[in-house]
Amino acid sequence: MTLPVEGMTCAACQSHVQEALVAVPGVVSATVNLVTRNATVRFVESETSPEKLVESINDTGYTARMPVVGATAFEEQEAQEKAQEEEFRTLRRKARTAGIMALLAMIVSMPLMSPTHAHHAAYEDPIMTAFMRLVEPPMRALLPFLFAVDRRWLLGALVVMTFVTLSWAGRHFFVRAFRSARSRNADMNTLVALGAGAATGYSLFATLAPAVLARSGINADAYYEAAIFIVALVLTGNTLEARARARTSQALRKLAALKPETARVSRDGQEVDVALEEVIPGDRVVIRPGERVPVDGIVESGASAIDESMLTGEPVPVEKHEGDGVYGGTLNGRGALRVRATEVGETSALSNIIRLIRAAQGSRAPIQKLADRVSSIFVPIILSLAIATFVVWVLVDETAILAGASAAISVLVIACPCAVGLAIPTAVMVATGRGAEQGVLIKGGEPLQRLAEVTAVVLDKTGTVTQGKPRVTDVLQIDDSFEERDVYALVWALEATSEHPLADALVAAAKEAGAPEKQASSFESKAGLGVVGEVEGRKVALGNEALMRSLEVDVDASAARRRALSLEGKTPVIVAVDGRIVAILGVMDPIKEGAKEAVRRMLAMGLEVVLLSGDTRETVELVATSLGIHRVVAGVLPQGKVDQIEELDRSGHVVAMVGDGINDAPALARAHVGIAIGTGADVTVEAADITLVRGDLGAAADAIELARRTMRVMRQNLFLAFLYNVLAVPIAAGALFPTWGILLSPALASGAMALSSTSVVTNSLRLARFSPRRS
Repeated sequence: MTLPVEGMTCAACQSHVQEALVAVPGVVSATVNLVTRNATVRFVESETSPEKLVESINDTGYTARMPVVGATAFEEQEAQEKAQEEEFRTLRRKARTAGIMALLAMIVSMPLMSPTHAHHAAYEDPIMTAFMRLVEPPMRALLPFLFAVDRRWLLGALVVMTFVTLSWAGRHFFVRAFRSARSRNADMNTLVALGAGAATGYSLFATLAPAVLARSGINADAYYEAAIFIVALVLTGNTLEARARARTSQALRKLAALKPETARVSRDGQEVDVALEEVIPGDRVVIRPGERVPVDGIVESGASAIDESMLTGEPVPVEKHEGDGVYGGTLNGRGALRVRATEVGETSALSNIIRLIRAAQGSRAPIQKLADRVSSIFVPIILSLAIATFVVWVLVDETAILAGASAAISVLVIACPCAVGLAIPTAVMVATGRGAEQGVLIKGGEPLQRLAEVTAVVLDKTGTVTQGKPRVTDVLQIDDSFEERDVYALVWALEATSEHPLADALVAAAKEAGAPEKQASSFESKAGLGVVGEVEGRKVALGNEALMRSLEVDVDASAARRRALSLEGKTPVIVAVDGRIVAILGVMDPIKEGAKEAVRRMLAMGLEVVLLSGDTRETVELVATSLGIHRVVAGVLPQGKVDQIEELDRSGHVVAMVGDGINDAPALARAHVGIAIGTGADVTVEAADITLVRGDLGAAADAIELARRTMRVMRQNLFLAFLYNVLAVPIAAGALFPTWGILLSPALASGAMALSSTSVVTNSLRLARFSPRRS
């Protein structure tokens, strides 16, 4: 179950929610995503309930909501977009109000900021002091009356502005900090609330009891504008971050927008426009030129070229004729089509892609564990450093209470666990979205990271490297008592129900030869070998040499003829009747366009490329040579493919397997990363970590390149996040003051914090412009 969670703003928030969920009895695993603001939980229904999960999240100080029951992938995406837009508008409204208050507070504070105050002039922020000296003369000229107003009235105005800012624009910081404290947690809200609260508290004390400070030799200076600036700048950063986070799901938003609202359906002899939700499988849908295809279906009449680039990433329109499949969301060309709807709503290809990407974007990459470990102890460490900063300042100079307090507040404000929490999930979101635009569906952060680490790629031959649309080129008769039509009749009878890639080619050849249609009284598929059965009382076997040997059929006499076919790049298919060979069929499967270039790119990436097939060695080697592949494994059964992957694993390789047939499913599941050609069998797609919707091998090279680029961005993000805190916290504490006299004010500290998380998200957004390097 995926639960929307409100109130999370940093990596510490994410960790608190995740820890609370994992602690619930019956929860198998929990993944919390700071970017999508969702918690995905796997749990045993008999041991816990959704209500208990929501309660456990609410107890941490954050707010979880029950998901809408029965919501479609489109509705879930729409709800998430609305939530993101509402969050952005709320933050923008608060940031604008706080910004106006900060500007007014700065103006009102100018008459109070005298550089002659000896005790704290020595510890002033030189940047802020220089700024004030720059703007004070024009302000005196523009607003001379302001500098004549009584100090008490100015302080009163600042108190009002501070109260308005903190109680409305910054209220959620204090509410969430209180909730976190009540649940014995601390997060970014804690730091901001303490920073702004401390500045306000000290200022109120200085305003109400200045004599107490004077007796200690401390000037009663107020810092209301600092508290307002803290809230204003943090809100500005949150607003920029919210807008940037929304852009990370831009690809998903584009996909969801492809769904038409209506469809033109032929009912009772009339064409009527109905809401898409009212279309049912079996309806006849009419698609005019230039319209979007509303549903998945089969073309019953008409011809056109359809732009499927939004689903496959392939820019060239695909010709569609009677019997071809079409997909909802794609764009029809100049022809008119009449389509029988097969999949609508939640079962459509577009809906499945959106659901898969949403799940992927909510997942976690293993590298996230590092950020989690840091964030779990981050806030307590910052709180300790802030206290230590104040103590050190006072110990060094007992009159430096103001400077110590200012430095402690700056430490609280500048430390930002937001950037650490956003470093990985934003990159995963942008990468999976961009992958979908390129026709590559990546099922989460973990396979994305593993793919970046791949050192060897195993390619299945049929349907992956070759077109998977073989045709019969030769019929070699071994037994003259069987004519060609008789051989084809037996082939047709056995292969009519087979799902092997060669079956369609053999049946098509039988039909073309005009063979009589016969029925098999028994049928058995031998995985990786062929098929056996009984036709009109005769035992028939159709397959490779290994099948024949297992049936004790003599194959030696025909070895030379089979080898001759293999040397021509053709697959020999043996036909045996009642234990003896009667014919050999030569079947050729052309190599896919672009396969050679894809292999060249993989080799250029430093990958070990292996061609794997159950076909004869001569045929496989001929294909491998034409592609530039040097390592070949031929004549292997499904278990043999698994064995080959395990051997590569033992030799230290991280293995990716690319395949499209049912026989490839075990190997795809065993590989470190399984990559399925999306045009292949459904079980293969289920067993794989990555699906290539384009059905072209170049997409596999694209996926590896995208994964490597994403990991580079992830590491950059973590480096930026950690470097920011490593540098920012000491500077805020006053590390530069002894040498250069620089002491960062809380206002500037909050500005620096606002930029940190935005820089990480912006770096991740570079992946949205990813384009594979193709020659």
